Amino acid sequence: MTPVTTFAEKTVALFGLGGSGLATALALKAGGAHVIACDDNPAKMAEAASKGIETGDLREIDWSKVSALVLSPGVPLTHPEPHWSARLAKENGVEIIGDIELFCRERAKIAPNAPFVAITGTNGKSTTTALIAHMLRETGCDVQMGGNIGTAILSLEPPSDNRIHVIECSSFQIDLAPSLNPTIGVLLNISPDHLDRHGTMENYAAIKERLVAKAKQAIVGIDDEMSRAIAKACSARGVDVSYVSIEPFSVKGVFVDGDTLVQSAASDAVAVASLSGIGSLRGSHNAQNAAAAVAVAMALGIPGEKIGSGLHTFPGLPHRMEEVGRIRSTLFINDSKATNADSTEKALKSFDNILWILGGKAKEGGIEPLRPYFPKIRKAYLIGAATEDFAKTLGNDVPYVRCGTLDKAVEQVASDAEAVNGPVVVLLSPACASYDQYPNYEVRGNHFRDLVRALPGIDVKGA
Repeated sequence: MTPVTTFAEKTVALFGLGGSGLATALALKAGGAHVIACDDNPAKMAEAASKGIETGDLREIDWSKVSALVLSPGVPLTHPEPHWSARLAKENGVEIIGDIELFCRERAKIAPNAPFVAITGTNGKSTTTALIAHMLRETGCDVQMGGNIGTAILSLEPPSDNRIHVIECSSFQIDLAPSLNPTIGVLLNISPDHLDRHGTMENYAAIKERLVAKAKQAIVGIDDEMSRAIAKACSARGVDVSYVSIEPFSVKGVFVDGDTLVQSAASDAVAVASLSGIGSLRGSHNAQNAAAAVAVAMALGIPGEKIGSGLHTFPGLPHRMEEVGRIRSTLFINDSKATNADSTEKALKSFDNILWILGGKAKEGGIEPLRPYFPKIRKAYLIGAATEDFAKTLGNDVPYVRCGTLDKAVEQVASDAEAVNGPVVVLLSPACASYDQYPNYEVRGNHFRDLVRALPGIDVKGA
């Protein structure tokens, strides 16, 4: 835990007692603050109370005595309209912050030079965060990884000069962290997302920009227009900017040339590492993630040979093009995290000769955007509520079978794969939410993994 001492002997209101909210309440209390916590869920209120946190209705407290409102990142700050707790705080002139901001203030107080790597982007930030942390750990560094990737930042050990915090930041978290100033800030990319919470693309991009705007060093992907504009603006303000791209360039940064990651300077370019044969980093999107991670590692002084070995030993993240196992020349891939067509596109780009398991609760637009990749698909196996809509889209272009459930799909696809002469990829990349049959994509992916690993002849190590 990182006790938050910057609010010692002050009253802090807190709304949202999920994982990060409860961790924040405990960290504030450990640092000497008087916390009054609230949540719409009575069970979460009861859990907090059982851990010694004072709970109460924030509509009934004396706001003149409150120094700050700590808001869970999942609670609306501005759009579609401010949550009632945020509105009360604004009416009473009380600042509204989040757990990332509390960490930044504690770091400034106790270890202002502590290494702090913060990563954001519309896509790829979890993989990049995990890859950076993995490479650093492989060199023996004391690494604390958390934030949006799963472990609340205040549950981690406190910042110190000999400890590196590698933190994934969502736009919601950045919006609640006005003093965010990492040692290294990474912005991977920007594409439309969360507009219901941020209003416009311009506002969304401006929030993402905050993560790199005050960084000691900014590492920015330049493969989309908005990120390029942010890189240019940061450089104009005097921020030390390194660029990342899946295309070669001649400025400072790291780019991808085929399977090779190349460090570039104004007048020189040096190969750093190869991505060839690294199954956990397939696809151009993962090449960008790897380039960003390599740029961070080099900025932190990690030698090139250590970077290469760290890339090759990276296991990847569960449910993101995860290699589950092989049966002879058939490779089974769990990409359950692909809950929309845009995510599934990355998987379809990465493989050929695909037996594709898809379906669930469809998103707007369905799988029509994936039509250019239909020639790569040998057969489709439809599950869940989207079955009939997807069957219409596939039409006569892709052979398909209605399986209904994942159990039936795995049974059918395993049988079909046996009859294929040559390499084939069984790909679970649903292009759908899981909520029609599973509580979340993790449960869906775990079920697929269990079904595959129960198949006769499966080689888990050979994946």
